[in-house]
Amino acid sequence: MYGRVGVLIMAKETKSKYTDVPVKNITNGVIVLDNNQKVTGVKIMPRNIFILDQSMQDAIIMNLKNVYNAIDYEFWIVVADRPVDINVYLSQLQLLYNQINDTKKRKLILEDLNKANMFMNNNVVDTEYFLLFKEKDNDLIQKRIRNLINNFASAGLTAFQTNNDDLRMILDNFLNGGQTTTFGTVLA
Repeated sequence: MYGRVGVLIMAKETKSKYTDVPVKNITNGVIVLDNNQKVTGVKIMPRNIFILDQSMQDAIIMNLKNVYNAIDYEFWIVVADRPVDINVYLSQLQLLYNQINDTKKRKLILEDLNKANMFMNNNVVDTEYFLLFKEKDNDLIQKRIRNLINNFASAGLTAFQTNNDDLRMILDNFLNGGQTTTFGTVLA
């Protein structure tokens, strides 16, 4: 990622002594830096190729090599963990458990509740994959994003342009040790 590792705290016009990264704003799926360079890219959906036969695995790997070899600009591959929030699911299971009178169904629901609570207690995360790049020109940014999405599709992977939440999560993961930043707040 861009800049020195440090604590990121963002405010509109106020700087903090803890701010080390020259981030001006995050908007429309783009991190705008103080020098007006923009960092953006695509989020690549994971795919378990190991459940495919060997020839399919080889084809996907070869296609990925072609995708990366076709990129003629500096880029970063970022792997980030995003905490999984299943509180809504837990609430729905608890409501269902309270409504059901059948002992066998209650036992099954209780097993699901216990398994879901185990996930919550063990800080389960989703691993997400990103390809990011830096560029000033908005037209070139959009062209690169379209090309990346199409090239990853030809390799059998789905990719989308990063959104603001993705970019905040990446910054939080790498600059704040996974702690969520309260944007707009400056700490003394």
